[in-house]
Amino acid sequence: MPADSGYPAYLGARLASFYERAGRVKCLGNPDREGSVSIVGAVSPPGGDFSDPVTSATGGIVQVFWGLDKKLAQRKHFPSVNWLISYSKYMRALDDFYDKNFPEFVALRTKAKEILQEEEDLSEIVQLVGKASLAEGDKITLEVAKLLKEDFLQQNSYSAYDRFCPFYKTVGMLKNMIGLYDMARHAVEITAQSENKITWSVIRDSMSNILYQLSSMKFKDPVKDGEAKIKADFDQLYEDIQQAFRNLED
Repeated sequence: MPADSGYPAYLGARLASFYERAGRVKCLGNPDREGSVSIVGAVSPPGGDFSDPVTSATGGIVQVFWGLDKKLAQRKHFPSVNWLISYSKYMRALDDFYDKNFPEFVALRTKAKEILQEEEDLSEIVQLVGKASLAEGDKITLEVAKLLKEDFLQQNSYSAYDRFCPFYKTVGMLKNMIGLYDMARHAVEITAQSENKITWSVIRDSMSNILYQLSSMKFKDPVKDGEAKIKADFDQLYEDIQQAFRNLED
């Protein structure tokens, strides 16, 4: 008997047998060539109907959902994975590894997701009343979300510096971007009742060089520059951000 939407009842079993093929394989015609057969995510069907039986059954097997976004692809944003609808049920599987090697990462990842979600909620307000009518904190959210989307999540697989990203580079980029967000929000809040208010426009004008360096972090080449130099450059940039905000508040 057909299952949901006319799919056969053995759909789940067939998909499971397909995913069991995942792994390293050798080409029969050329034993020297190796590759992999693996699917790590479920792709959303046209129109974003996530109730599709194939998508639901696949998600139940791989425990990961990658929602591909046509609008992102049209804007040349690759990988065109929608960060708001995608999810993984393995979020806590590597917590022990993160705690031991990158203790800041989990908090940074959570904060980045919150900023992107807030930016999505604010986008509707911006379309109605304009960006100028937003509170200063919301303006900071929009600008940092733009940094995250364009200079962190967007990658160029044809470039030497961006075709892959070591984890230390990922953590360093996130630390500086989230650091800017937290320090900017703090500066705005503590001066909100004073005569010399710090606004986003003030921050942008006085820290144009730092904002440029933040957007240029992705151009660090892991092979050419090396881990030690990239880490040192990112740590120095974080200190520069802190010093810039101290000078601004003074």
